[in-house]
Amino acid sequence: MSASPLPTLVALCRTAVRRHRGLIARAARRYGPEAGTTTAEYAIGTLAACGFAALLYKIVTSGSVASLLSGIIHKALGSAG
Repeated sequence: MSASPLPTLVALCRTAVRRHRGLIARAARRYGPEAGTTTAEYAIGTLAACGFAALLYKIVTSGSVASLLSGIIHKALGSAG
């Protein structure tokens, strides 16, 4: 029976966590306690914009709104030419 790789994986995870904490601590000392805040704000803003775009797409492609927009376009093209 072979040895379980679990202890090795646990050790690797602990090492990665320690390194990550060290990087965060160095960034906080160098750039202040809000290091990375702007990146997080951009990520949340991007997610919110994608959600809003999906909502608008669903509204615009619904049957009643699509027929309303189509009628407005046909009326505008009919009066222009």
